[in-house]
Amino acid sequence: MTHHLNIILVGHGAISGFVVDQIMPVYGINIAALVCREGSFQQALEFADERFPVVTSVNLLDPKPDLLVDCAGHSGLLCHAPKALENGIDVISISSGTLAQQGLADRLEESARIGDARIRFLPGAVGGIDALTAAAAGEIDNVTYTARKPPESWAGSPAEKKCDLMNLEKPFEHFSGTAREAALLYPKNANVAATIAVASIGLDKVLVKLIADPGVDKNIHKIEANGSFCRLSVRIEGNHMPGNPKSSALAAMSIVGELKRRISRVGI
Repeated sequence: MTHHLNIILVGHGAISGFVVDQIMPVYGINIAALVCREGSFQQALEFADERFPVVTSVNLLDPKPDLLVDCAGHSGLLCHAPKALENGIDVISISSGTLAQQGLADRLEESARIGDARIRFLPGAVGGIDALTAAAAGEIDNVTYTARKPPESWAGSPAEKKCDLMNLEKPFEHFSGTAREAALLYPKNANVAATIAVASIGLDKVLVKLIADPGVDKNIHKIEANGSFCRLSVRIEGNHMPGNPKSSALAAMSIVGELKRRISRVGI
């Protein structure tokens, strides 16, 4: 038995495409619409390809959907999530890096309070978040997150100013700092850092190291934590989305997994 779930999507890129392909055949999940900004309406229309309607505001939907699914990144979340929450629509997102922006968490909290709704950030590209969340009920002394990715994955980021990415001959650590700093400087690469921080000891306490490594062909995430619960070490070697080295395949899969979990009556 399943519940029925009416969702609206934000985003029309590689992650959205994967999510749509995976959930459209699933009984119990209905894509009510794709919501976009007015400036990207034509691209969104082409993406939807008459499979579902395209709107420019969640206010244009009747009946009200159950859930807004953010697949668009920071700008899409900031544009549509507050209004959705104020209208009583729950939100899920993998754009946890937005929480590093001053005052945004408070804004989302207030919008959610107004609409009696909730926003949840998914683990995305990494594992072990459930263990970190549980460990935070005790005492966590320190958390370190290291991201090691192929040079091309850092294209368009501040890493380009630190080294010659395309001609690296050995690993180069181009960032070391807090999760908040990483999320603000690398909005397309460091959502994982913010997720780990929010789940554990906070954006200003988690240490983050970002490395461009010509010797790897996967996105390697490593989490290390110590505390009263003992010691945690998690390593994931993830593939990126086809044609988009900045997006993790597991991040897209985490959205699909969450949607299926929401319609299942028994699960984990």
